[in-house]
Amino acid sequence: MNAKVGTFAGDVWEALSQNGELEVKDLKKAAKLKTEKDLYLALGWLLREDKLVITEVEKTIKVSLK
Repeated sequence: MNAKVGTFAGDVWEALSQNGELEVKDLKKAAKLKTEKDLYLALGWLLREDKLVITEVEKTIKVSLK
């Protein structure tokens, strides 16, 4: 499972690197992840590594790289 989550994290990082700040729903599509669970596992991984900035504006969550 760790290898899968690491791959998901790499996909999310790459999507943010190419597109800049994204809303969570757009990030899932840009990273080509199948489920929200996969996205949130990847976000947790990257947050633990201190690679992301997450902001919430009017109930919209946006994610960007540090």
